[in-house]
Amino acid sequence: MRVAVLFIDGVGIGRNEPASNPLAGRGHLLSQFLDAPGTPLPAGGRLYPVDTTFGVTGRPQSASNQTAILTGEPAPALIGRHVLGYPDAPLRELLARRSLVKRLGQAGRVATFANCYPVAYLDALQLPRRPSDSAPEFTLTPAALRRLKASASTLAFVAGQVPLRTLDDARAGRGLTHDITGTRATSRGLDVPARTPEEAARVFWRVAGEADFTFFEHYLADEAGHAQDFAAAHDALDTFEAFARAVVATRPPEARILICSDHGNVEDLSTRSHTLNPVPVLYFGPPAPELESLATVADVGRAVLRWWGVP
Repeated sequence: MRVAVLFIDGVGIGRNEPASNPLAGRGHLLSQFLDAPGTPLPAGGRLYPVDTTFGVTGRPQSASNQTAILTGEPAPALIGRHVLGYPDAPLRELLARRSLVKRLGQAGRVATFANCYPVAYLDALQLPRRPSDSAPEFTLTPAALRRLKASASTLAFVAGQVPLRTLDDARAGRGLTHDITGTRATSRGLDVPARTPEEAARVFWRVAGEADFTFFEHYLADEAGHAQDFAAAHDALDTFEAFARAVVATRPPEARILICSDHGNVEDLSTRSHTLNPVPVLYFGPPAPELESLATVADVGRAVLRWWGVP
């Protein structure tokens, strides 16, 4: 068995309203709606709408809900608030102690993060990384260094003592840039290969072939939502759609794929804020009736742990 999680930041289940929802009329896997039938899923896929609020007042945020996914713990409920952006001290402590990557490792399973990062970023944060022959890609100013923070995903893998991939890995076909195709990274002056979403899917399964659990994250949809930018939203969602469909189409028979988000945002461009909408969890793989109990985004992490028999 192999388990793969494709995570996309900021995509909820909204209304089928083309004036505000860039997923309306697109026929994407994530084109699922509160007020209309959504896109039928291929290959026996299943849709599970799940809660993002945990009953905590306020709007769900990335740091706390990504921590929930990556620990299987109801992070916002545990700390009593939603935390935006990057994990604060209580969330960092929770990730260090309860990271599903750490717990899978303790159970003898191999986990890997398919995303690749600049050496300069990883070294500035003193995060463990894979060997690289390349010099740091840029120099951070003291002000930029003070603002720099580690994401929930990187901290989850650091807790499991998994070295993070560098852009050398992206160039060698051993990992992916977060934008999938390399277009965004190249526009920022980084030396990475250009790939089609279908080529990126082949790289993904090459990486996943060496692990029991593989995680990939894409966050440009959330950026587009905050900017209320339809063009950027369509670009991010179309790219992720082509990649995700190719990953699903080439799924090895024993593999289980979960596609999920942390909170709503881009499905309602009438506002810059995150939404209270549920988010879609899509599943592709062998029958998994236990997924019928999915209720919150934390249950995505719990499902992964349950499949490997981790308490």
